[in-house]
Amino acid sequence: MADEQTQDAPEQEQNSTVDAVTGEDLAARVQLLEEQLVGAQDQALRVAADVQNVRRRAEQDVEKAHKFALEKFAGDLLPIIDSLERGLELSDPANEGIRAMREGMELTLKMFQDTLKRYQLEAIDPHGEPFNAEHHQAMAMQESADVEPNSVLKVFQKGYQLNGRLLRPAMVVVSKAPVKASPSIDEQA
Repeated sequence: MADEQTQDAPEQEQNSTVDAVTGEDLAARVQLLEEQLVGAQDQALRVAADVQNVRRRAEQDVEKAHKFALEKFAGDLLPIIDSLERGLELSDPANEGIRAMREGMELTLKMFQDTLKRYQLEAIDPHGEPFNAEHHQAMAMQESADVEPNSVLKVFQKGYQLNGRLLRPAMVVVSKAPVKASPSIDEQA
């Protein structure tokens, strides 16, 4: 029996060593799997965030496409409005011979303007306002003592915005301060 106990002792030592190695190995594997799980969760969060960003960008692109789909079409209509406005400016309202035609042009222009407003196309008519380089295009500068320098004196052509985006700048004449004349020779004497 002593021989059996002696034989069992080395076997128990060997099993406890195997258990110890297996326990350490198992702990290392668990730690490795936990690290991989954390990495996979992080990657899944990043992928979900990327998908959400792509979806948001796509929604914004669709919204912009709807919002500005009329941009080219509206731009093509602006010369027609300009022509109607010029025709009304050049025609004499007192002339009875063209009164019916003038009224027709006024109604047509009003219908055009109302339609454009419905689609968020707004006119920029800056007469008397300060010059704004973002919405106005200065065609000339003119001296004026009557208004502040850098104010719009005259509008050659109205500008337009579509949903807040500049479609065409207003073409304007901008005021500048009058140049002080240098004293003449007679005044100096």
